[in-house]
Amino acid sequence: MEIWVNPQCSKCRSAVGELDAAGAGYTVRRYLEDPPSVAELEAVLGRLGLEPWEIARTGEAVAKELGLRELPRDAAHRDDWVRLMSENPKLIQRPIITASEGTTVVGRDPESVNRALDAEKNA
Repeated sequence: MEIWVNPQCSKCRSAVGELDAAGAGYTVRRYLEDPPSVAELEAVLGRLGLEPWEIARTGEAVAKELGLRELPRDAAHRDDWVRLMSENPKLIQRPIITASEGTTVVGRDPESVNRALDAEKNA
């Protein structure tokens, strides 16, 4: 199991606490220091079944600087979204948890974290 975290984020700390309480084995990726490549981000989006704009943090200052809110949310601009998120990892929603068998969730609530934990137990 892997979790992408920003240690300053309360949702990330909460998710890590839930994983610890469940006795789960996991690795931590501080994705601001070790940003995902375009290919890694594409893989995560595929496992989530989401488009990049669905996990983008458009309220971040860098999103405003880049004009992310004005970028069309369509297939023609999808690669732009993914590239910008890879180059500016602050734009990626967090935490993202991937179970060993591939189930991936944005773990912002206990239910999502539990989905990843259940997948890990059944792997």
